[in-house]
Amino acid sequence: MLDHGAAPPVTPQPQRAPGLGSRLMRRKPVETLVAEGGQGDGGSLRRSLSMWQLTMISIGATLGTGIFVVLGEATPLAGPAVAISFVVAGLTALFSALSYAELAGAVPVSGSSYSYSYATMGELIAWICGWCLVLEYGVSVAAVAVGWGEYLNELLDGTIGVTIPGSISAPLGEGGYINLPALVVVLLAMVFLMGGAKESARVNSIMVGVKIVTLLLFIGIGFMGIKAGNYAPLAPLGVTGISAAAASLFFSYIGFDAASTAGEEAKNPKRDLPRAIMLSLLVVTVLYCLVALVAVGAMPWEDFEGTEAALAQIMTDVTGQSFWGVVLAAGAVVAIASVVFAVLYGQTRILFAMSRDGLVPKVFAKVNPRTGAPRANTVIVSVFCGALAAFIPLGELANATSIGTLFAFALVNVAVIILRYTRPDMNRTFRVLLFPVTPILGFGFCAYMMFSLPPATWMYFGGWMVAGLVFYFLYGLRRSRLATPETPVSAEK
Repeated sequence: MLDHGAAPPVTPQPQRAPGLGSRLMRRKPVETLVAEGGQGDGGSLRRSLSMWQLTMISIGATLGTGIFVVLGEATPLAGPAVAISFVVAGLTALFSALSYAELAGAVPVSGSSYSYSYATMGELIAWICGWCLVLEYGVSVAAVAVGWGEYLNELLDGTIGVTIPGSISAPLGEGGYINLPALVVVLLAMVFLMGGAKESARVNSIMVGVKIVTLLLFIGIGFMGIKAGNYAPLAPLGVTGISAAAASLFFSYIGFDAASTAGEEAKNPKRDLPRAIMLSLLVVTVLYCLVALVAVGAMPWEDFEGTEAALAQIMTDVTGQSFWGVVLAAGAVVAIASVVFAVLYGQTRILFAMSRDGLVPKVFAKVNPRTGAPRANTVIVSVFCGALAAFIPLGELANATSIGTLFAFALVNVAVIILRYTRPDMNRTFRVLLFPVTPILGFGFCAYMMFSLPPATWMYFGGWMVAGLVFYFLYGLRRSRLATPETPVSAEK
């Protein structure tokens, strides 16, 4: 019998697929980011790093090339006021460091500013930020490795009277066929990193100690050669010169955020990450300014033009003995090697986080169960960076690392503001002072420094970003874990 009072059956309507705009803006919840911490494919990262080791990672990634190599390029721009340029660049870094410290304490994961952007501004912005970090870390590894070879030649010349032939110490287009020293230092860093975070941190701490002692030695000896006349005129090229030098010197501060890439391997990340970030920036800034003041006081600023190993030359000139120049060159070899080591570590952990989210291939998230290290990731990144340093004349591409870093830092300042308003009750172990003034100033400083860079740098940066967006739309957009229905991860909109 028919029941004429029954309601007609309801035909389920197919769910409409989310539009492109909502897919680009999908966010990953903070709780999910934290819950996934350390989880890789086949194993997990191990929480073994103390606050001291985290600080050494940041100092290791920062203190090195900026003072040993870039000083010779910045001084002709600013004159004796190059120390002021270091302060300006350090102040820019400080505002962003405060924002990094707050986010690192609230969202202690390996993705650094990439993960912070994912939680606050959506997937497309997170991808752009992550792509900038690949530029910051990956290309700077290659650029730093090239500087290592220059100081290695200084050391060899001062000890055994030989240098590496130009044919195997410079890439094609710069008088050689391969930059073998640059390739060697990257591969050495790779070998140590494959042993795991704890073992790598021990090696890094030793190298950082050596370079701090080396710079203190330079300050002590160089102080005896200071001539007051070398400080006049203080700013021969005016404020413009100071700003231009500060923009190029910002490269020297790349790496203070490296502690945030260790968020999933820290013993107590919420407490230790903010402390490590702030302490490392303080140590690095003080050393940079002291070394710069002594250097321009001991040698006329005009003589820095074209000088790749200015500090070693100053040591030799002040003492009248080549021995001290050799000592400084030896310290620089260790110092710059530690930068390669720490920055390479940061690059692998950022790609680890991006791979876990599905935006880059899964191989970058594979973890060796015995060592707790992403070994395949480490090998791929090391070989790529080593080949870049060995065969490609970096030129303006190395300068593009500064603009990529500044862009990422600017996003971190924005992320702090967004998270404060969207998640005001979240547990924060560190809070930015004078909020929201400080992150706004941080964003403004980053924007100012970006527009102080030359047009060629913007051109290379634009090309890099176009390549990244093509990769994202062809690969990451479809393979993102937030796009996969069966994933347990939920997307915030």
